[in-house]
Amino acid sequence: MTIKDQRPVLAITMGDAAGCGPEIIVKALADDRVYQISRPLVFGDQQRLQQAAGIVNSKLTIRKAGGIAAGVYRPGVVDVLDFANIPAGLPFGQVDARAGDAAFRYVEAAVQAALRHEVTAIVTAPLNKEALHKGGHHFPGHTEILAQLSNTADYAMMLAGDALRVIHVTTHVSMRQAAELITKERVLRIIKLADRTLRLLGLEQPRIAVAGFNAHAGENGLFGREDIDEIAPAVEAACREGIAATGPVPPDTVFFRAVSRKEFDIVVVMYHDQGHIPIKLLGFDNGINVTVGLPFLRTSVDHGTAFDIAGSGVADSSSMYAAIEFAARLANGVRNSDKR
Repeated sequence: MTIKDQRPVLAITMGDAAGCGPEIIVKALADDRVYQISRPLVFGDQQRLQQAAGIVNSKLTIRKAGGIAAGVYRPGVVDVLDFANIPAGLPFGQVDARAGDAAFRYVEAAVQAALRHEVTAIVTAPLNKEALHKGGHHFPGHTEILAQLSNTADYAMMLAGDALRVIHVTTHVSMRQAAELITKERVLRIIKLADRTLRLLGLEQPRIAVAGFNAHAGENGLFGREDIDEIAPAVEAACREGIAATGPVPPDTVFFRAVSRKEFDIVVVMYHDQGHIPIKLLGFDNGINVTVGLPFLRTSVDHGTAFDIAGSGVADSSSMYAAIEFAARLANGVRNSDKR
């Protein structure tokens, strides 16, 4: 009797071909540990990956897979669903509409495969927003693409590093708009998403800090009402549902308490830079991005296309490996929770 392979299938999208994506994918998949925990399948361009393997002096075999079930998924081999949509002479480090359109096509196909339950999770290499727009796809980034393609309205961005995890109430909006979007209902949804995601990682009772929005968490309304009128009621509602939430915690101390004192497992942050700055300060090379709330799992590197070094072979693959490892852990958490 054949034993069913329990390793999750991960769709790894190649990102912008003019950026560092092909290189960091090849480097990450050279690590045999990837194949112990997952079956990685690259949605991309075989020729470009072969070029990247040459650039980083890799001996990996870049193998065209005829379909998801046709991958060999073993060390030394990179299985690729080849879209063959990158010209051989495409330069590295330059904005190109062809690369932007191709990056979108990889994500689009990966989402379709995830919705059909053919892959367990999606791991994305970086795309370039300007190239994406020039290619005819007007999205702020990966998160919004994934949400629209999966018809998801309730989602959030989570960043994770070795020392800190954060999850965002708002992301790619102005500070003025962020203040308008911080509502009790929205904050409570994000707290619940944080709790569910950490439980998938094996935490039985995640400790969630909810950062304030204003200086000193509003100083009892002196510096703004958002903390009193919206954030505090959301925290209280979460606690009534059995979630271990604390807040609003003044944003100038919450990260110290989470990292140095280890009081919290994750911090719910109110806007983009409130979460991105501490994560990137503590671990720029190994941070990852997780989109929570989608009907499938998605992780990503927490950096851009690195056009300044793309094609040189020096791009660090630590974040890509971390994204793959995190996706596999989440996938195993989902499988175990389904058994209960």
